[in-house]
Amino acid sequence: MKIIRYSLNPNTRPTASDSDPDVRCGNLDALPAGARLLPPCAPTKIVCVGRNYAEHAKELGNEVPAEPLIFLKPPSSLIASGDAIVYPKLSQRVDFEGELGVVIGKRARNVQPAEASGYILGYTCVNDVTARDLQKKDGQWTRGKGFDTFCAAGPCLIPREEADFAKFRIRTLVDGEVRQDGAATEMLFGVDAIIAYISAFMTLEPGDLIATGTPPGVGPLQPGSKVQIDIAGIGVLENVVVAEA
Repeated sequence: MKIIRYSLNPNTRPTASDSDPDVRCGNLDALPAGARLLPPCAPTKIVCVGRNYAEHAKELGNEVPAEPLIFLKPPSSLIASGDAIVYPKLSQRVDFEGELGVVIGKRARNVQPAEASGYILGYTCVNDVTARDLQKKDGQWTRGKGFDTFCAAGPCLIPREEADFAKFRIRTLVDGEVRQDGAATEMLFGVDAIIAYISAFMTLEPGDLIATGTPPGVGPLQPGSKVQIDIAGIGVLENVVVAEA
């Protein structure tokens, strides 16, 4: 089942929680006409893994990390498939980063790797949009990763029990041209190890989103670009880029 969150109120914000009276759940294949698609989860936090593919680390001139490299994106950065990514005036270089997203299903603290899969609700597509110039300028990643609209997620969530992880490939297309194509099995640190590592110092709550890292091929977006994150077995996350007004 392709689980979605949606609203019949077109003004519902993508960051709306499940307690919002306008938020509903359903199946992507039965999305009502005129409904406003929302991100498939309402996280208290978005936890991301940097440089989790060896070739991506190399393409940016970085060493392969010895342990998961963790950073956060604010929930205010979240948008759904179909929403616009806003290219901020503060940046001259905004990149796409297609990633597999993991949604947590129950509170996780000090989880052992062998038990980690039991804490996964399901999987989705993520675009970890990055102001690359600001990331490099600042020396840390909060501003470059944290703009509003810089975390696109969706279009749906595939339950863990129905997912074939071994077949997940993360493909990013910009204006129809394939820019990234990597298998989830090529991660340096697998999902179970990531959940164990994060939960050793941070409690993960139901609905929290983990972005597991991007394969090689990242590159710039421009206002007017259409970017798609396509993961077979999940779906296609699609967003257009607009210039900040």
